[in-house]
Amino acid sequence: MGILNVTPDSFSDGGECDRLETALDRARAMIAAGADILDLGGQSTRPGAEEVGIEVECDRVLPVITAIRAESDIPISIDTYHSAVARAAIVAGANLVNDVTGGQGDPRMLATIADLGVAACLMHMRGTPKTMQSLTQYDDVVADVAAALGQSADQAQQAGIDRDRLILDPGIGFAKTYDQNLALLRRLSELRQLGYPLLLGVSRKSFIGKILDRPDPKQRIWGTGAACSACIAAGADILRVHDVAEMRDLSRVADAIYRPECVPASL
Repeated sequence: MGILNVTPDSFSDGGECDRLETALDRARAMIAAGADILDLGGQSTRPGAEEVGIEVECDRVLPVITAIRAESDIPISIDTYHSAVARAAIVAGANLVNDVTGGQGDPRMLATIADLGVAACLMHMRGTPKTMQSLTQYDDVVADVAAALGQSADQAQQAGIDRDRLILDPGIGFAKTYDQNLALLRRLSELRQLGYPLLLGVSRKSFIGKILDRPDPKQRIWGTGAACSACIAAGADILRVHDVAEMRDLSRVADAIYRPECVPASL
């Protein structure tokens, strides 16, 4: 899953694709590099980010969806926690909804996804991007995240979303400390027991920067690769990444080692 942030303030690539032309160029490059899905967001969810409002979010993402769809049928994920944005994006040509609040941020989101008949990725987060890093108290972070994700999945099905349309994401970096992020990655197999596909977003995250002493997110590619390989070994199904070409190569090799059932028979 290639990350396409059409925002001026995302933590790693803010401002790089906040015009239609640059966003479309980035989309083309990620498609050429082998992305399977594009994840398009118009609201930064970095720690401390301010909300921009539904109208601004739509103004950012809808023209990009229309432009991509005019020349490619690649699946597009709309990264939003607002049901109105999700509906408008799906109507414009997006295919699935990636909600960092797990359907908890907007009381209409789960019913909207059910009505649209699309797939949904439900992530674990507490609070909002502005407040989440003050909400990191857990009894057992892995058990608590697993319970919360299971509850989100149950609520989604109660709202009418088919189980086989659900993807779960433990939310690395969202209301998690450095140690809690590593605990989730070490014990990812426990989240597999929930029985849903898992999406992991570790790309360029701050825990990698801390390990490597690299404050610049763009200098964390090798660290991201190590984390992505560990995710694959533990059973992740989708990796949300900035550096598509590099992580595609890594994923193909890691699949051959850890998940040979995912490797084409021709190899």
